[in-house]
Amino acid sequence: MRLSVDKEQLLKALNNAGKAIAPKSPLPLLANFKVELNEKGLEVTGSNNDITIRTTVPYMIGDKQIITNTVPGSTLINAHLLGDIVRKMEGNVISLDVIDNAIAKVDDGHSSFKLNCANAEEYPDIDLEPSGTDLTMDCQQLEDLVAQSAFAASTKEQRPILTALNLEAGENELIATATDSARLARKSVHIDSDVRFRANVPARTLIDITHLMEGSAAVTFYVSDKKVLFTFDNTVVSSRLISGDYPVTRSIIPQNFNYFLQVNSQELLNAMDRVAVLSSGKESVVKISMREDHVEVSARSDSNGSANEPIQTFQFSGERLEVSFNSLFVIDAIKALKSEDVTICFQAEMRPFVVKNPKDDSVIELITPMRTY
Repeated sequence: MRLSVDKEQLLKALNNAGKAIAPKSPLPLLANFKVELNEKGLEVTGSNNDITIRTTVPYMIGDKQIITNTVPGSTLINAHLLGDIVRKMEGNVISLDVIDNAIAKVDDGHSSFKLNCANAEEYPDIDLEPSGTDLTMDCQQLEDLVAQSAFAASTKEQRPILTALNLEAGENELIATATDSARLARKSVHIDSDVRFRANVPARTLIDITHLMEGSAAVTFYVSDKKVLFTFDNTVVSSRLISGDYPVTRSIIPQNFNYFLQVNSQELLNAMDRVAVLSSGKESVVKISMREDHVEVSARSDSNGSANEPIQTFQFSGERLEVSFNSLFVIDAIKALKSEDVTICFQAEMRPFVVKNPKDDSVIELITPMRTY
């Protein structure tokens, strides 16, 4: 295999595929990129068995020649080394020449490296062919869907199903739900296709995919029994699905409330951030005390002391109420809503409450309060 390729486009492909390379790969071969030059262009593949990313560098982009001086072929090259070398090279064109399927010469006309490589046929057989139910949507739609829900998924492996973002499509609607059992986030978007599927996709994978989509217009994904495949621009991402039944969450979202607080988002965020400095432990417990003429955020610690701060801009309806909660959960929820004002709806002191954008019913953030003494 031999080619000369535009450095910027090669580095973009390496960075994209590199997001699937595990720091400590379970299989030594998966520490490598699979690099293949064929009729489509230069395909760079990275995988950790759970997620596989393949990005193709095309021969031409517009009127610009990207790949020249070609001899088709394929090889396996250490992903960490190749990425670092290309990133640090100063030339605008990188030459890659694989000699006897054993040595890969990487050269930019100034610096030259010879890297050990391996036969591409030794790479695990990974199916990147589309199959299953397909759905095409705007990338921005998918980015919003993930950004406003996936943060609530669990990061702990004790219950793997809770590390997933549950995607459910039906009746021209796609709903994403995430929960770690202490909070829940749900976002729905309208879709043009009346497709139906349910899939538990690792939340971390979806977050990574939305970062890869930056600048792309549309994404198509294919959902089958065990995997989901995303295609956009010159990139294909395949991810395993998390097996098992996702918890039934519709019934736990309250429909009726007794107390309503509407408040400026940034003012509440700043107040919680300040008083939480004194909250001890990982849960960063903050209390909000509410009555019609006064709203106050406070925190206390037996070892550190106490803090309180009144909220200036608010509307509260209902009897006097005090609720304690993990401030990090509420901060995450408010940031996800991306609205100037938020409405917080309560049933009672120890019942789950909802944080919502008063102008957007497509997002619901549910948080379980905490008991304090």
